Amino acid sequence: MNKSEFYQQLIAQAEVLIAGEKDIIANMANLSALLFESLEHVNWAGFYRIIDQELVLGPFQGKVACIRIPIGKGVCGTAVSEVKTQRIADVHQFIGHIACDAMSNSEIVIPVKYQDKVIAVLDIDSVVFSRFDEEDQQGLETLVHCLEQNIATYGIK
Repeated sequence: MNKSEFYQQLIAQAEVLIAGEKDIIANMANLSALLFESLEHVNWAGFYRIIDQELVLGPFQGKVACIRIPIGKGVCGTAVSEVKTQRIADVHQFIGHIACDAMSNSEIVIPVKYQDKVIAVLDIDSVVFSRFDEEDQQGLETLVHCLEQNIATYGIK
């Protein structure tokens, strides 16, 4: 199966998992598990939610993680402040990188929006340098869009 087919299948699974579920935390938890189990060479997959103007650890799969990240700091905080996906081939070269797990070498972080405001980020780390390419970014952004559509339907609960 090529990468495009893989992401089509992954997105279909994600849509089934969150269909009809109103609770955003439950949906984030299931999506974290789906991504952690489905993506190769990934050592962390999960969400940080914006609470009181900082990123706070949400549902995830992987080793213990940093609990709070200031907006504008690290890869996650930069994704929020710039309101755009951060795809980092070598986190050790990212100025201000916050190393929650020293084994992580690459990272992708995608903002999650509700009513045009970033409310969370999807963060995925890998032990492999340059793990995430443009196809991964497109596929994961589509998956996040599915979550956003679910939030738009039910609101934040």
